[in-house]
Amino acid sequence: MTYIIILALIVIIGAIIAGIYNKLVRLRNTVKSAWSDIDVYLKKRFNLIPGLVETVKGYAKHEKEVFEKVTEARSRAMQAASPGEAAESDNMLKSTLKSLFAVAEAYPDLKANQNFLEFQKQFQEIEDSIEAARRYYNAVVRDFNILIESFPSNIIASMFNFKQEEFFQLDEPEEQRKPIRPDFTS
Repeated sequence: MTYIIILALIVIIGAIIAGIYNKLVRLRNTVKSAWSDIDVYLKKRFNLIPGLVETVKGYAKHEKEVFEKVTEARSRAMQAASPGEAAESDNMLKSTLKSLFAVAEAYPDLKANQNFLEFQKQFQEIEDSIEAARRYYNAVVRDFNILIESFPSNIIASMFNFKQEEFFQLDEPEEQRKPIRPDFTS
């Protein structure tokens, strides 16, 4: 009888450990998948930038410094390896893109150019997608990190070497946290 009770306790404890482990694995994979979604949207934006720069160059040839800053920021952002690095380089890229759109504002012909209008529309769509993907990613990271820190899952997490994930956070002042929304319709 004692052996049956001990065996039942071992089975119950094993089932609890397996359940917690599986939940940690599921959340870790969800974090990776969510980051992959952000990465896809960031790459889409990176791929739009050269065309946008060329379109603006056709109208504002003397704005060479702005074009170089955008190109440099894009290159740096493409090399980001972690969510923290990506957030930092994304902030810099957004800042340079805002200056590029500001340059474009000074050229009425450019604001009416069909290619430029299409780039503007695509940027707005991608920015909305990045914002939604970032919110989802951060929610999943929060849930994963809470599970890693909570008892008894923290014991299983440390036994199997699960580590907390980084949030994809913006370090900009509140008024700059809005996505890039170039609007030249006026």
